[in-house]
Amino acid sequence: MTVYYVLFLIQEEKLMIVQKDFLGKLKDFGLNSYEAKLWTALLSRGAATAGELSDIANVPRSRSYDVLESLERKGFVIMKLGKPIKYIAVPPADVLEKVKKSVLEDADKQAKSLDKLRKTEVFSELNVLHKKGVDTVDPMELSGVIKGRRNIYSYLNGLIKNAKKSVHIMTTDTGFLNKAQSLKNSLNKAKEKGIKIKILAPITKTNKSALHVLSKYAAIKNNTDFVSRVVIVDKKNVVLMALDDKTTHPTYDFGVWVQTDFFAKSFMNIFDKFWNISKAAK
Repeated sequence: MTVYYVLFLIQEEKLMIVQKDFLGKLKDFGLNSYEAKLWTALLSRGAATAGELSDIANVPRSRSYDVLESLERKGFVIMKLGKPIKYIAVPPADVLEKVKKSVLEDADKQAKSLDKLRKTEVFSELNVLHKKGVDTVDPMELSGVIKGRRNIYSYLNGLIKNAKKSVHIMTTDTGFLNKAQSLKNSLNKAKEKGIKIKILAPITKTNKSALHVLSKYAAIKNNTDFVSRVVIVDKKNVVLMALDDKTTHPTYDFGVWVQTDFFAKSFMNIFDKFWNISKAAK
């Protein structure tokens, strides 16, 4: 085996790896392996027969007609009139718009389906089951760890949306900015329901924009004496974030959720103490 032949084999192997990686990325278009191969082959030719595409893309001829028919239904190819039957590739930009539209339509249908589910007897029964379960559960079991900042804010949004009386938030200057972005919708809905919302946070030049947003929904006081990350809902649910959000990557952030009146009362005493000595943010 000559050196030139070895180099040729290495180049071929590299080309196959690159091609495989490229074809794998076409899954984002909703294509399987055979569909991706035939479509890219057709794009390179402009127009071709099923047999020609089968040879170029290395797809079995017995499958190429079915796959091309599937691509036609999805809007990736057009069948040209005449004999022999040829196929024409739809430009990638047009395909992208079709895929985007399809995804949005599917998402809209799914969202409407879920909204309908909320009004069914099954959903009501699930809520009843959950309420009965919570009423009988040991308080020790009403606690947990929430990992990741995205999950923390998702959980906080849920608690705030279901609040009955009050929401108390003590946060850092960085957390104040994050909450203006991540909690504003749920805080707005809570305010519309008449929920009392109070926030303690260090107000700085860098988070003045957050003050403008959050002051629409909450009473806010400037607190630099005792900086913490805690959210108390209805003086019963407490979510305590354990790490400094300035120095912790969002992926590694975590919070501890506890639902007991005694635990919440302890944090409410701390909150009230610093609320009384802090000045209104302006």
